[in-house]
Amino acid sequence: MFVSVEELVSRLEQAGYYLGWEAATVVYLAWHMKKPLLVEGPAGVGKTELAKMLAQVSRRELIRLQCYEGLDESKALYEWDYQKQLLWIQANLRDELNWAQAKSVLYTEEFLLERPLLKALTAGKETVLLIDELDKSEEEFESFLLETLSEYQVTIPEYGTIKANSIPTIIITSNNAREFSEALRRRCFHLYLDYPSPEMELTIIRRKVPGIEERLGREVVSFVQLLRKQNLRKAPSIAEAVDWAQALVNLQAETLKKDLVQHTLMLLVKYREDYQKIVGKLDYLLTSGAN
Repeated sequence: MFVSVEELVSRLEQAGYYLGWEAATVVYLAWHMKKPLLVEGPAGVGKTELAKMLAQVSRRELIRLQCYEGLDESKALYEWDYQKQLLWIQANLRDELNWAQAKSVLYTEEFLLERPLLKALTAGKETVLLIDELDKSEEEFESFLLETLSEYQVTIPEYGTIKANSIPTIIITSNNAREFSEALRRRCFHLYLDYPSPEMELTIIRRKVPGIEERLGREVVSFVQLLRKQNLRKAPSIAEAVDWAQALVNLQAETLKKDLVQHTLMLLVKYREDYQKIVGKLDYLLTSGAN
C-alpha cells in the first residue's frame, strides 16, 4: 500500500515512470478508496504503462483484458469447458442421469474456465486489473461491465453470482475512439493523461538514455514536441521519443542535423503520409526547435 501521494510518486519514479502531482493524487485516491480509474488521453502517453508500473511497485499480479471490436463475455469473463463437459456426459451415459442431475454437475467450478475479469475477482489476493482500450469494444460490452465496476461481482446465469474474494485495483484506459456512457463514468474516478511538458520529457529521456548529451536531449525534446503539433495521423509517443534519442546516441550524434533527422525520422512517424509531410518542412521544424 502507498501511505501517501509522495510515496506513490517516489516509487513510480524509482521504477522509471513519472507522474505529475495532480495525476498522482487521483491515482492514490482511487487506489485507497477502491474505485475503478478511467484513464483517458492520446495514444502513447503512458496509460497502459501506468497500470503495469502500479502492479510492479505494489508487487501485485497484473491481469490484462485487451479490448477489441467483438469482445464478449466468453473472452472477458468466463467460458464453459465444453470438451470436458462432453467427456463427462459420455462417461456417465450408462448411469441414465436426468438433465437436472447432469446440470448440477456440469455447471460447477470444475468446468468453469476463468477469463481476465473472473480471474481478477476470484484471485486469493489483490491484483491490478487492466481493462485496456475499452473504447475499442461495443457499448453492449461496456454495459456488461457495470456490475463488476460497481459491486465487484459477476453473475453467471448457469452458476450464480460470484463476489470478489479481494477487490482488485481496476484501471480502464481509452484513446477516446468513442464516448462512454454516464453510467460507466459515474462508477469511476477520472484521469486525463496528456503528453508531458518539455521539462518532464527531458527528465524521462535523461533517465532512459543516460548517455545522452544535454544539448542533444533538449533538441530531441523540442523537435518531438513540435511534431505533435503538426496534425499527424499518429503523433510520436513518449516511448518512441526515447527510442529515437537512444538511436541518435548509438549513431554518436551530438546535435540534430537535417540529414540525420531525415534518415531516422521513421522511428518517430509511422505512416508514409506523415513522413512526407514532415520531410517537406524539416528546415522550418529544426529552426523552430532551436529557438
